[in-house]
Amino acid sequence: MEPTNQPRFRRPEVLLLLMAIAVPLSFAAWQTLLNNFAIERAAFTGREMGILQSLREIPGFLAFGVVFLLLFMREQRLAYISLALLGLGTAATGFFPSVMGLYITTVIMSIGFHYYETLQTSLALQWIDKSQSAETLGRLIAAGSFASLVTFTLIWLGDDLLQLDFQWIYLVMGGLTVMIALIAWLGFPLFPQKTEQHKYMVFRKRYWLYYTLTFMSGARRQIFVVFAGFLMVEKFGYSVSQIAMLFLINAAINVFLAPRIGRLIGRIGEHRAPCFLNMQA
Repeated sequence: MEPTNQPRFRRPEVLLLLMAIAVPLSFAAWQTLLNNFAIERAAFTGREMGILQSLREIPGFLAFGVVFLLLFMREQRLAYISLALLGLGTAATGFFPSVMGLYITTVIMSIGFHYYETLQTSLALQWIDKSQSAETLGRLIAAGSFASLVTFTLIWLGDDLLQLDFQWIYLVMGGLTVMIALIAWLGFPLFPQKTEQHKYMVFRKRYWLYYTLTFMSGARRQIFVVFAGFLMVEKFGYSVSQIAMLFLINAAINVFLAPRIGRLIGRIGEHRAPCFLNMQA
């Protein structure tokens, strides 16, 4: 049964904000703790870390599989399942301090993360009026950034002041994501799909620049983000709290710069902006 007049707290935009907050709780925790956990508990070298990161990107590469899953279930329910997988994979990570254990929990976490990210924008554009879509997407990004800041702060406090073990931090942050997924599933109705979604893949020759920039952006991000953090832990002995502080500072800078980058895009145009920003990065 489709919802009609729902209370304000059961509106689509509230659900989107809630889910946007749930993702960084797990992913930011997983990312921040990964290198220290892998080196200190699972005796990872650069070889194992490279394999793990390759495995992590396989679900991202196969995220187009979402269109086939939509043949069997609605996007909203699939988003809930994806969030739960993200949380479960993160929560379980600390209990499997081995090479194979990290590989398996990473794949589970990555399936949830990449499938949810694929669905989020689609749901937002379906549920939110076109005149408010830009503002709503901005709020979702802001909510995610704030949740990341909170996550980095909690990890820093948990490691530096409370001396919590890896498994407890993973369990708490992943558990929060699972809890939010359950609240969303039980507390919100199924919202109507105003636009019927394609159940097949679409490629357009005119989007070649977007495809190319996405490819290069992913390659640059993996080379730097993956091995820079690993190097800081393995060669320079950075602790969990120090890594969390670095992420916290980076997130705070992004909060400051994001609106200014938005204004820059408004001035130079959306078509030229990706090229300019990639060169600057």
